[in-house]
Amino acid sequence: MHGVAAAVSLGWPSLSNPPPRPAPDSLTMWDLILVDAHAATMIPGAPFGVIRDCALAMDKGKIVWLGPQATLPGQPEALAREVRALGGLWITPGLIDCHTHLIFGGNRAGEWEQRLKGATYEEIARAGGGILSTVRATRDATEEELAFSAGERLDALASEGVTTVEVKSGYGLNPKNEIKMLRAAGRLAKRGRARVVRTLLAAHAIPPKFRERRADYLTMICTQLIPSVAEQGLADAVDAFCETIAFTPAEVDQVLSCAAANGLRVKLHAEQLTDQGGAQLAAKHHALSADHLEHLSEAGARAMGLANVVAVLLPGAFHFLREKKAPPVELLRRYGVAMAIATDCNPGTSPTVSPLLMMNMACTLFRLTPEEALSGMTRHAAQALGLQDEIGTLEVGKAADLAVWRVEHPAELAYWMGAQLLASRYYAGERAD
Repeated sequence: MHGVAAAVSLGWPSLSNPPPRPAPDSLTMWDLILVDAHAATMIPGAPFGVIRDCALAMDKGKIVWLGPQATLPGQPEALAREVRALGGLWITPGLIDCHTHLIFGGNRAGEWEQRLKGATYEEIARAGGGILSTVRATRDATEEELAFSAGERLDALASEGVTTVEVKSGYGLNPKNEIKMLRAAGRLAKRGRARVVRTLLAAHAIPPKFRERRADYLTMICTQLIPSVAEQGLADAVDAFCETIAFTPAEVDQVLSCAAANGLRVKLHAEQLTDQGGAQLAAKHHALSADHLEHLSEAGARAMGLANVVAVLLPGAFHFLREKKAPPVELLRRYGVAMAIATDCNPGTSPTVSPLLMMNMACTLFRLTPEEALSGMTRHAAQALGLQDEIGTLEVGKAADLAVWRVEHPAELAYWMGAQLLASRYYAGERAD
């Protein structure tokens, strides 16, 4: 499973004639060179963007050289302050979990048991459970408690190669507690183990006291919460849940318009349970992504392709809810829609912290190829966060966020279930196992 000879004998194509990479000048040395490795750069071209027998140099948190080891502009020891030989292991970009609800109080194992006995997600939600039960537990928790529990979940993601994670609010449903959640997410970023992208999801559910005053809740989001969050720099984007049990397309349109007016990018939970035209709405607002998409129509896929909106597929929720209608992957391929994969880590519908299992499920349940699955956790996930110029592929100038794996070929990352494949992880050029 881990032998170099076996890896080479598979005969997978490599990138040919990679462009020359700059060498350090005579007065400086790079921080670190990784040698005796293979790289899945995830740059489009050859399958997985493979470079065999490669070296990768890092300096000041960036990738500064990448190519066949034989083309290094000198001996590794003369080029860098530290050299690490990987013994034929594989390097990929650090994994990117671009859709999570990582911060929450409590759990919903009891509701899961109810569903196993026949209750539906909609029935539980309308009876005051679902998202609202997590809202109560989250409001009762302190910012410190929320950050601590989410930190444990982040550690689990990191143990499977994640170097960037998106974290949504959405279990506060009032200004005080939504901001508390975003501040707790900010504490995760200070741990130094991963990049944290924050998303405001106040339009996740209608709080009970606003059940008969929906317009008032939307007004509060648009006139108080979004401007305050934008002014304080607490979020990078705004999301909403466009669904029959959540918000109507007209209400979502109002929220996304307000986000744009306040300089925030937008994302959308769309077409998870029914087709509400959320994909077209996401396209209208040039959203970074539309997520879930089990009930996506051809018109929605076409609109997403034209607007370059990423489809974020969430196989964990599909599996946990025992859904039967999978996202229309062939339509997404037909219209050139980039497909990202994420854990959707949350207490109600996807209690998972395993990105590798999500890649496996994307292949087995949605019929993605292993290369599509890894692209979905790297290159396309970066695009879903608007960070494609910084992370998501192994390229000179991008952040040195890497994962090193004990596999014979990167396709195995979507193959094994439960195997401990990660050998080491680098965040901003520093080892962060």
